[in-house]
Amino acid sequence: MPNAETPAPPGTDDATESITVYSDYVCPFCYLGRQSLAEYRATRKEPLAVDWHPFDLRAGKRKPDGTIDHAVDDGKDDEYYAQARENVRRLQERYDVEMAQEIATDVDSLPAQLVSVHVKETVPEAWPAFDEAVFAALWEEGRDVGDREVLADLADDVEGLDAGVVEAALADDDLRERVTDMFEAARKRGVTGVPTFAFDGHAARGAVPPEQLERLVEGA
Repeated sequence: MPNAETPAPPGTDDATESITVYSDYVCPFCYLGRQSLAEYRATRKEPLAVDWHPFDLRAGKRKPDGTIDHAVDDGKDDEYYAQARENVRRLQERYDVEMAQEIATDVDSLPAQLVSVHVKETVPEAWPAFDEAVFAALWEEGRDVGDREVLADLADDVEGLDAGVVEAALADDDLRERVTDMFEAARKRGVTGVPTFAFDGHAARGAVPPEQLERLVEGA
């Protein structure tokens, strides 16, 4: 999501290389990491595609109705969240972005991830814009991307999509099973936190600066 001052990255239709990004929409550092990635891609002479893989930060805390059970101990206490907020504020300044919130502990991103995977698989040319819209809705506008009406509004605003993709994705039990398998596959590959950027057998975790992404991809 480059801001108004950041040049748009080169087109990726003819990209010969891609960086794999594991992320969850409810992770503020995933949003901030995309800012860094946008900065890096804008400096490249050659286009770099993004191969997104979903990761589930709400596993174990999600109730059947999609609400988050904060009584479940996931090792994240008040001190953890205080430090996380401080880090978010620091990175906001680094990447020159404004955010509507620093943490989104009550938002379940599973619906957004289901729709995003569906769009990536069925209308791949529309996926980058939808992906950006979901991040912007949550972190720039403070909207609940776990709400199907919000997702329908976002899809309706993306060229090549309409609100129907949301119902199609959320009603697809096979898709839900495959996305759950994607979550498990990420963990089996050793992904324990997000964002994780992977390229050619190497990885960087966190909202790392553009220079580190350059080293990851180009070995500089």
